[in-house]
Amino acid sequence: MILIARLVAACLLFVVAVPPASAAFETRAGSAWVYDVTTGTELLNKAADVPLPPASMSKLMTLNMLFEALRDGRVSMDTRFGVSARAAAMGGSTMYLDERDRPTVEELIQGIIVMSGNDACVVVAEGLAGSEDAFARLMNQRAAALGLEDSTFANASGWPDPNQRMSTHDLGKLAVRLITEFPEYYGYFSEKEFAFDGRAPQNRFNRNPLLGLGIGADGLKTGHTVEAGYGLVGSAAQGDRRIVFVIAGLESEKARADEAERIVNWAFRQFVEKTVVPRGRRITTADVWMGEQAQVGLITPEPVSLLLPALQQDEMVAQAVYTGPFEAPIEQGQQLGELVIQREGLPDMRVPLVAEKAVGKGGFVPRLKTAARVLISDWMGDAPVFQ
Repeated sequence: MILIARLVAACLLFVVAVPPASAAFETRAGSAWVYDVTTGTELLNKAADVPLPPASMSKLMTLNMLFEALRDGRVSMDTRFGVSARAAAMGGSTMYLDERDRPTVEELIQGIIVMSGNDACVVVAEGLAGSEDAFARLMNQRAAALGLEDSTFANASGWPDPNQRMSTHDLGKLAVRLITEFPEYYGYFSEKEFAFDGRAPQNRFNRNPLLGLGIGADGLKTGHTVEAGYGLVGSAAQGDRRIVFVIAGLESEKARADEAERIVNWAFRQFVEKTVVPRGRRITTADVWMGEQAQVGLITPEPVSLLLPALQQDEMVAQAVYTGPFEAPIEQGQQLGELVIQREGLPDMRVPLVAEKAVGKGGFVPRLKTAARVLISDWMGDAPVFQ
């Protein structure tokens, strides 16, 4: 027990000196979060966990609730909802519903995404939960279950309320969920124009300033109130990569549009995806205690691809970290440690290290050799046997 406790190994794989990185992206947004969906890499975090008034960007949570109802079969795209006097009286951006209308779920999705319809959100809330207050309670419960730790909801539309708060990080996580969990509905976010029953020609255009610029932008939702400023939850895909970004607290529509385009260009042009560990490559070996073999190879279960700064893609620090020696038997594929990769200006990436092959318990001779090494170690004092 004493011997095993003191034999802690941290094997260095490779170390390359990293020069100072170029200046990080400076955003004019008060809060921002940028995320590479393909590699799971956070590219930018500026006050991203601060709860803020989300304005209409919080409509993404209402859409999530509606998409979940569609997935569960509780409603269909052809289901029609009634319009209450309360819904019809909603101000701000609307799809101009009145109490005689019975819009379909599909029309309400389009009305929320393209027209940012506050009335459409109330119709959905009442149609799914009976009242908007009850729907808000369900939104809070679901947000907690989804890990949206900095979000609270008082209504379905983002109408100003001191209890309506979301962080840009939560908005981004929600956007990633909508893209990955509900691809069958994501296409609605790129629709540029919709007018319910031919009404409201002045409000029929999607406010997302990036759609149609040819930079791969295809969603998600703008937001604006006096308190919140101008914000945008956006996503763009170029080649095999997709990014999601959220900006909030900008002073004008133009500032929002300019900042969003700057972020998309920066995210795609200043980072490259690179495979740094091919499939099956042995990273290092670890000693085995009382095994039929003295060592076992450590590999990653899958090839390792990660995002790197374009001008520093060969500069990183990586360590294979484990506690050993490992007592036999060891199963093939059993996790024994981690490969920790450090990149300048980006979060560390941690990848499991698993046993390359199975190692069974040793017979008499391996056990005799192990005992001899223990005796030698005790005779030499505290110097570890395995290095």
